[in-house]
Amino acid sequence: QLLTVPDFLTSAEAKAFVDVAESMGFTHQGSLGPLKGEAYRDNDRISVTDPLLAQTLWESGINRIFMDINISGKAATGLNPNIRLYRYVEGQRFGRHIDESVHLGDGSRTQYTLLVYLSGKGSAKDSQALVGGETVFYDHRGGIVAEVAPVQGMALLHLHGARCMLHEARFVKKNVKYVLRSDVVFA
Repeated sequence: QLLTVPDFLTSAEAKAFVDVAESMGFTHQGSLGPLKGEAYRDNDRISVTDPLLAQTLWESGINRIFMDINISGKAATGLNPNIRLYRYVEGQRFGRHIDESVHLGDGSRTQYTLLVYLSGKGSAKDSQALVGGETVFYDHRGGIVAEVAPVQGMALLHLHGARCMLHEARFVKKNVKYVLRSDVVFA
């Protein structure tokens, strides 16, 4: 249900994504939380449709992870071309939620979330090192299943839709958390 890929992007590649995102400009995303029927959300976001980037990321190794994974008789075919970039500054977080599966037409549907951390924890000497912002997964009783600390360049894949574990992005305590997000498509 959950796996990480260390060094999916190099530090230079991760920084290049951050630089491009900052030059494009982010839009704030927020929600009021459970009283309004949705998770508490406070972060900044960019969304672009880029089939070539999705294909390039897919062919850079994610495709090999999914070679033998079938869901309801369907195989992984690529990444959702809707690429999202998230920025969390100090004090921002995304409360407990599940990621919904999306129908993309022609019988294809997203089944896994792909998160690639573009910033992360570093050495104590690193003034840009991220503190906080962990992605935490919970079981049906609210117990912690996994706590993933962002590491620059690391990819995190997890099932979403009907089998998605409840999860959250904890508060960023220091510096800025950047994440690239897409979804694995099955058809």
